[in-house]
Parts: sequence; C-alpha cells; structure tokens
Amino acid sequence: MSSSLSYEKDNNFCFPIPDALENSRPSKHAEALVQAFDENTWNYLSYGPFTSTEQFVEQFWEKGMRVNPATTSFTILDKTSPVNGEPAIAGLVSYINSSDQDACTEIGFVVILPKFQRTHVTSNMVGLLMHYALDLPEKGGLGLRRLQWVCNTKNAPSLKVAERMGFRFEGVLRWARVLPPSKAIGYKAAPERKGDPRSGKGGRDSAYSSCCWDDWEGGVRDWVDKVMTRTK
Repeated sequence: MSSSLSYEKDNNFCFPIPDALENSRPSKHAEALVQAFDENTWNYLSYGPFTSTEQFVEQFWEKGMRVNPATTSFTILDKTSPVNGEPAIAGLVSYINSSDQDACTEIGFVVILPKFQRTHVTSNMVGLLMHYALDLPEKGGLGLRRLQWVCNTKNAPSLKVAERMGFRFEGVLRWARVLPPSKAIGYKAAPERKGDPRSGKGGRDSAYSSCCWDDWEGGVRDWVDKVMTRTK
C-alpha cells in the first residue's frame, strides 16, 4: 500500500508511516481510483461521490485527511495481479480517529474496487494494518492498545469483514451521524422533531467492534495470519 493521494507525503499523521506502507508515489493513483469507483462506492461513507480527480484529491485528501493528524490514507496495491508490470490498484483505506496519547486507531474509509471484492485483497489489507497497529515495536509495529472498526449498521459486508478478522463486536451507537438524503442506502429516516435544525436530513447508527492488545496476543494475531494466507 502507499500513503496519501497528492504529490506530498503525509508528514502530519500522529504515527510514523513505515516503508512497507509507503512503497510508491501516491500521486499517480488518484486518477485511476476515481475512474474505478462505481455508483455503490460511497453508499455507506460520509465522503463522495466525486466527479473528478481534482475534486477527490482536494475534498477527500487535502481537506479531509492530510490536514488532520489523526488520519492518513493508503492506496491498496495488489501485487498478485500486476498490470504492465506494476501492482494493480485495488482500493483505498485509512487510519482514522488515531491518538498517540491513548494508543489507539481505527481502520476506516475502506473502499475495495469492484474487481477486487470477495477476493484475498480485503483480508490481506486489513491484516497488514492490524499487524502494524497492534504488533509491538520490537516486531515492527506501533504497539497500540486498541484498534477499532466502526461502520454503518446497514453495511453487512463491512460487519462481516470485522467478524472474519477477529474484531469483537461491542455495540451500536444510535444516531451517531447526520446523513444527507443522497446517502439513501445507508440512510436512517424517522419522523422529525418539530424545529429540528437539521430538518430534511437523516442519520446512521454505527456498529462498533474492536481488537485490543490482549485479544491480539490471545490468539487473534495467529488467526489473522491464517486468514492472510489466502491469495485468491
């Protein structure tokens, strides 16, 4: 995977980004990503859709990710299916809601391009980010205590990924976000209160799952390594 979606490397993230996650210039990936997004890409996410590469880079990366020390993004590269000798661009993923002080981060804004859905890509990408977040520094990781996974309760594929990768379901935070009507699939509608300042907008319930350091050391690491052996 490679970090950032502009010409500049993300030096603002609160954690160091290792060479393993920074193995090519990300500026060349934005156009390919935008061309590969489809009408379902942004159904459950607060960002998007985007109509141009410039809009994607400016709104998602420059204004949404790079300015925030708690977030950074990566292009997902699949080395098992090269295109013209280069790893195939398979999607987008981020660390968000990160805190050095509290030793935690979250895997979020996961976008797997249609061609790579239901393949090894998701498991290997999530496993790689889990290892870096939860492995101790002596093993090349950050040694964090908590890694969380938060998604729309209507997003069944995302819930299944969290379960498959060993995250423990913790509960549902109701009305956690305000969503516009354009996010119809992930939209939670309800009778409005009179005088609601966000009249005309619905919301979403968020499902919280986590993998903490003791889960990781207690067997999840071994399970993840087993899941990551999948290559198709």
